[in-house]
Amino acid sequence: MKTAGQPVPHESANGHVTGEALYTDDLAGRFPGLLHAWPVLAPHAHARVISLDAALARVEPGVIDILTGADVPGDGNTGPSRHDEPLFPDEVMFHQQPVAWVLADTLEAARLGASRVIAKYEPLPAILTIQEAIDAGSYLTDSLRIARGDLSALESSALRVEGELSLGGQEHFYLETQASIAWRDESGAISVHSSTQHPSETQEVIARVLGVPRHHITVECLRMGGAFGGKEVQANACAAIAALGVWKTGRAVSVRLTRQLDMALTGKRHPYLARYAAGFSSDGRIEALRLLLYSDGGWSLDLSEPIMWRSLFHCDNAYHLPAVEVTGRVCRTHKTSQTAFRGFGGPQAMVVIEDILAQAAQRLSLPAHVIRERNFYREGDTTHYGQEVEGADRILTIWQRLKKTSRFDERRSVVAAFNAQHAHVKRGIAITPVKFGISFTATFFNQGGALVLIYRDGSVQVNHGGTEMGQGLFTKIRQIAAESLGVAEERVRVMPTRTDKVPNTSATAASAGTDLNGAAVVDACRQITGRLGPVAASLPASATFADVCEAAYRQRIPLFAQGYYKTPDIHFDPVAGRGRPFYYFAYGAAVSEVEVDAFTGAHRLLRTDILEDVGDSVSPIVDRGQIEGGFIQGVGWLTLEELLWDDNGRVATDSASTYKLPSWSEVPEVFEVNFLERATQPGVVLGSKAVGEPPLMLAISVREAIREAVAAFGHGDVVTFASPATPERIFFAVRRVRMGSGVFTFSVPHPL
Repeated sequence: MKTAGQPVPHESANGHVTGEALYTDDLAGRFPGLLHAWPVLAPHAHARVISLDAALARVEPGVIDILTGADVPGDGNTGPSRHDEPLFPDEVMFHQQPVAWVLADTLEAARLGASRVIAKYEPLPAILTIQEAIDAGSYLTDSLRIARGDLSALESSALRVEGELSLGGQEHFYLETQASIAWRDESGAISVHSSTQHPSETQEVIARVLGVPRHHITVECLRMGGAFGGKEVQANACAAIAALGVWKTGRAVSVRLTRQLDMALTGKRHPYLARYAAGFSSDGRIEALRLLLYSDGGWSLDLSEPIMWRSLFHCDNAYHLPAVEVTGRVCRTHKTSQTAFRGFGGPQAMVVIEDILAQAAQRLSLPAHVIRERNFYREGDTTHYGQEVEGADRILTIWQRLKKTSRFDERRSVVAAFNAQHAHVKRGIAITPVKFGISFTATFFNQGGALVLIYRDGSVQVNHGGTEMGQGLFTKIRQIAAESLGVAEERVRVMPTRTDKVPNTSATAASAGTDLNGAAVVDACRQITGRLGPVAASLPASATFADVCEAAYRQRIPLFAQGYYKTPDIHFDPVAGRGRPFYYFAYGAAVSEVEVDAFTGAHRLLRTDILEDVGDSVSPIVDRGQIEGGFIQGVGWLTLEELLWDDNGRVATDSASTYKLPSWSEVPEVFEVNFLERATQPGVVLGSKAVGEPPLMLAISVREAIREAVAAFGHGDVVTFASPATPERIFFAVRRVRMGSGVFTFSVPHPL
């Protein structure tokens, strides 16, 4: 029975549109006497806590208790890699950092109680920008470095491009904010419902805080209303507070952040500052690149180091760099701890190399798409970290096919004609590629587990370590299990993710959810079908799957199996900067056309054509949704979503009224999405490829189309601008090229 590869709806689609799908906070009614938690917030970006007086809070009606550092039985620190995130800090490290939590019968009582806690602080100097951190030598990591080749070409190249580029962060703005509910189970142990991408790590952190073994803690994730990386580690603190509240009071505790609290307390995509020098031949081939990347990591390490490593890996995008030295360093500032976000550092570096190539094209008076194509990887090439680019021919195949199907060359002529006839409105069209490595860059995370249970009636329960955040993982897992067992998908139920079913799981991240967990499910199903084969052979041909299962049970043949998968042949030596950190690469390309208004700086996205390499799609509707959604999220990051902090370190863009999100008006008027055909990926579950993160970087085509439109207002001027390309930035870019002043930059280039 063929189920994988069929265009089936999302397994929770009906629940999503009717409101019947349950999320963590929807479960609160199941817990009589549930307490609600609200934080006591520090009004400083950096300060020393002098004292806390909760006497007035304790007499507030409905307030039950106050949580402080004195209540922690274990290690009161939730830092995932480096233990640098105290739950109850003595030193405040970002504006509104919680210093205590109030527990009350209602959320309003908890909020009022928190407002009556008297806290005294000694304000300290705060570092709020990357440049301030560089000047102060404030870093969370040492320098990370990858290099190869002879950089002397920088001095001898026909063209040298140098400067710097500032890239803003991005708010996750998942529909469901951070949420956890904790309670004592019948054995006295702690159970937690958490909106988390990584239940095993949430379990680990709670056990650490409570000072108990992990088997005393069970974490379950029913589903999430979005995550995008923001719940990979940052769900842990809310879960830990809920569990600590249960530990102290014996009553169930809910921690659910309001939208403004969520935006004030949680990390974002890392802002970056890039400084570069690149050498090109006269025909536009890159000969050498020196690149410095600085990220704003915020107050603690979080996942900033592996995020920076992925930036170093992806500074090439789809281009062969014969000589390169790329160095990255994470800055420490007094802001929320910036964290994982779709693309995990790859997008920032890929924007930089595309910016450099575009500048070179303008300086050499060559079309940007010509320079891009000349620098593509070819079969047999290796990356700057020593990995062979297997399947590199797909880059050129996708490129040429998309140019043809989108009528790119013909439309460039139409755009030029339009621009010649319009003085105050110009159009731009651009095509950009994506090469994105698939695997966790920390090798040990590349493993997945599953537990498949078949009942005597032939119905199936599938447990696995991945979490469902709306991305369709459970839909794919259901199709994979049905395909592997040869049953209708209606007979398969994918269970909520629980640490007592599949232990020691990896986060659902790095676009690897299907690769890891799907392969583990296949392994478990193969074990079971291997046992059922002889049983089926002994029955009449008319026997159903249920008949086979009943017969197997009566013959005392187990109808369950644990599956396991680990990604083979991956490794990386961070000291040498060499290895094979990725199992394979996902490829794609996009053509985008925009129209820019010189008077307002506003732009319209007229059309986008995408061709994506998804291998053999397990679930085409799910994959198409991921491509469309990822692309629009990337458009938001690069053109709309601007995070701003005031001089006190407060997030000024802390709600939907001040933070501009993409909406229907940002969707291209014509939006064509297609998959590369005959693109089976060897060695991956059912020949499929990851699709979660790569589409986001296709939005770089929109940024490049805006550059082309801005350049059309001038006469061969080199245009570059900070990201996001807001109307203000576009307006001033247009004004500069109209004035004929040459390069539009936002700061003085920093020589390397």
